[in-house]
Amino acid sequence: MRVHHLNCGSMRMPGAPLVCHVLLLETHHGLALVDTGFGSADIADPGGRIGSYRHVTRPRLDPEETAIAQVRGRGFDPADVRDIVLTHFDADHVGGLSDFPWARVHTTADEWTAASQRGSQLERARYRPAQWTHGPKLVPHGAGGDTWRGFPSATCLTEIDDGVVLIPLPGHTRGHAAVAIDAGHRWIFHAGDAFYDQSIVTGIGREPLILTVQEWFVAHDWARVRRNHERLAELHRSDPEVMLVSAHDPSLLERARATSVPRNSPLPC
Repeated sequence: MRVHHLNCGSMRMPGAPLVCHVLLLETHHGLALVDTGFGSADIADPGGRIGSYRHVTRPRLDPEETAIAQVRGRGFDPADVRDIVLTHFDADHVGGLSDFPWARVHTTADEWTAASQRGSQLERARYRPAQWTHGPKLVPHGAGGDTWRGFPSATCLTEIDDGVVLIPLPGHTRGHAAVAIDAGHRWIFHAGDAFYDQSIVTGIGREPLILTVQEWFVAHDWARVRRNHERLAELHRSDPEVMLVSAHDPSLLERARATSVPRNSPLPC
């Protein structure tokens, strides 16, 4: 399937500018999104919907960066966005849900439990229920029975299309997941917030200190975050058919855009 790489939320964190890397998928049954970034309602009410942590991440909140604006800008009808797959429920990943209230929203069951019950102090601080008061059509998924490239408990989301796989990867949040997409000429592995900076998986350069501190500060389980770093670094080293992207690294977004197959070109076998 064709994959478009969108930035749905520039953030100006001091020393580490970030993006909200969202995937727009052209499936056989319509359009689908992986995450949504910030949405129209976040721009209208940033205090109520994003909260005070926005003063740390400093999102630009540009209407042209919303997923719905970019779907229209590519010549698509937003009504054709039938499914949204979430890596997790943090505010910078789900703000655009209310722009697509008709879409089915796929998430791990553990993540929906964490977001809806907010059982810990960290979960009460990080999740913003105002972003889903519109009542999204949730499709929670338990642990699947498949394995993807050695990652267990994967679920093939065939109701969206063949080649869309939800992979539990808890650590950053209680029910965090990655999403693997078969783009025909390669797999795209959207790791969400399982890592922030490409240096974590490539071993080249160093992650900005502010990102390391941020990642530790918001981690549900720091030990699992570190194990996920190791697993993803191994995937990067061992499997050149997989393109790893994270939700917030701008350089990985630009690399993905530069190597995307043009819309009018056939996908190679």
